[in-house]
Amino acid sequence: MGWKRKAKELLRPREVLYLFTITILSLLLPLSFLLLATLSGAQYYLQTLTSLQFSPQPFPRLFHIALNINPCILYVLVSIVSVATLIQGLMGKIKITLFSDSPSPSPSPSRSSRLSTAWALLCAFQVCVGLGIEGSIAAGLYDEDYESSFGVERSLVSRMIFLLGLHETTHVWCRMVVRPVVDDTVFGASRRERWIERVGLAAGLGTLWWWRLREEVETLVVVAQVKNEQLMDVGLGDFVGWWLYYLVVTIGMVRIVKGLIWMFMISLCTRRPITEQVEESQNDDKV
Repeated sequence: MGWKRKAKELLRPREVLYLFTITILSLLLPLSFLLLATLSGAQYYLQTLTSLQFSPQPFPRLFHIALNINPCILYVLVSIVSVATLIQGLMGKIKITLFSDSPSPSPSPSRSSRLSTAWALLCAFQVCVGLGIEGSIAAGLYDEDYESSFGVERSLVSRMIFLLGLHETTHVWCRMVVRPVVDDTVFGASRRERWIERVGLAAGLGTLWWWRLREEVETLVVVAQVKNEQLMDVGLGDFVGWWLYYLVVTIGMVRIVKGLIWMFMISLCTRRPITEQVEESQNDDKV
């Protein structure tokens, strides 16, 4: 009867709204990667047309704002979350004072400061992603006839490692920023993470990856390489995009190595009792 009670609790409107909000806000991070890749490709094509002395078609003012302002802010925000994820992956579950997500039963100045920081980051992501997507749609960057691919595809292994690192980064973003804000808004207190939240996050990220992200995100690393080969000026944004891509790949590789070490330790722990039993049986035979 316990599973029926838990199922009824999960189907409550408040719980469904909570899960839906957690999943949607967590996808702001992978959407930021998709938006940065799209804007990076658009900047490359506009720079190419300018060098060929072609005048591009006039774009809406909203697109110019998204193209010139949004990437700078998003690069900083995404870099903060990605670096924090890499530090946690290398150092273990250490407490980062600015984003500590430990539940606190009573309000305290440090908890209020962390919550304010989480609110500021979440609002900044929402504004930048919303403005960038609206500007991109107005400029027609998500139309079917628009192709932002450079004809260069990464290997399947590279894609899977990046997806693994992006999942880890998105999970840290959800745990450190999204959950404290939603917990405080919906329930007024911190809650422990449940398996259904991990499933919802993985399903949302997988859908976004299969829909467009797996092809578009490679623009971040390809643009810098193409510009370097064509002797074009590689801007700071191009370098940061290239650096972010490989930073997420590094996070994925760290997770793979930690998983292999964990499996090795588990195999040692299961092998040791068997070895002890064999030695005891041999000693008994000698006696």
